[in-house]
Amino acid sequence: MEHFPFGPLAAIFTTTAFLPQAVKVIRTRDTRSLSLTMYIFMFTGTTLWTFHGIYLQDKAIIYSNIITSVLNAVILTMKIQDTLKERQKRKKAS
Repeated sequence: MEHFPFGPLAAIFTTTAFLPQAVKVIRTRDTRSLSLTMYIFMFTGTTLWTFHGIYLQDKAIIYSNIITSVLNAVILTMKIQDTLKERQKRKKAS
């Protein structure tokens, strides 16, 4: 039986699935509806998956999670900046 490349196919789908959200947030700069906790966990998870892929020497795991980690890092940075700005506004208003 021939080996079917489930890993690379899964990597393509999961990385591509994250792309529309990343593009939308980067274009609009609107992070209000995003969960900070979710993006912290997602970034941590994709970073750990990258290390796991390196351990296994699995290029599909490595490259897809590097790409997703970078996109997550951009969104997470934007979300943290927006959260800090919002806290400063509330602090000044009170």
